[in-house]
Amino acid sequence: MKYGVIIIEKKEKEYLNRIISMAQYYKDVNYKDSIHKLNEELKYARVLSNKEMPDDVVRFNSFVSITTPFNVSREYQIVTPEKSDIRQNKISILAPMGLALFGYARGDTLKWNFPTGENIISIEDVRQQEVKLETKK
Repeated sequence: MKYGVIIIEKKEKEYLNRIISMAQYYKDVNYKDSIHKLNEELKYARVLSNKEMPDDVVRFNSFVSITTPFNVSREYQIVTPEKSDIRQNKISILAPMGLALFGYARGDTLKWNFPTGENIISIEDVRQQEVKLETKK
């Protein structure tokens, strides 16, 4: 792992904690496992201000290019659940792939449990788009 722990922006962490807490009641085992794993990683995450965030870290609205050991290459945009549209390669932060990638950086390789089983993902590139999240004041 490039930075030793996942890295997350302060407001994004607050937002993510809210949507994860609402999603914990899902019954799908893989989904629950993904949320549990992300919650564990969030305990040790490095939380930074927006100005301090490295450009190569996956966050809300990031475009992420990945590869798998089966020579599958894809680019996804990580979005909030209501903006998810797999036909446009926009995946929800709460989808197993979104949960797996969030907070990791370009060059990282990770193992994650998906509905199809454990898989290895390599993050080849990360591009940022401006992040605007609704936060409570």
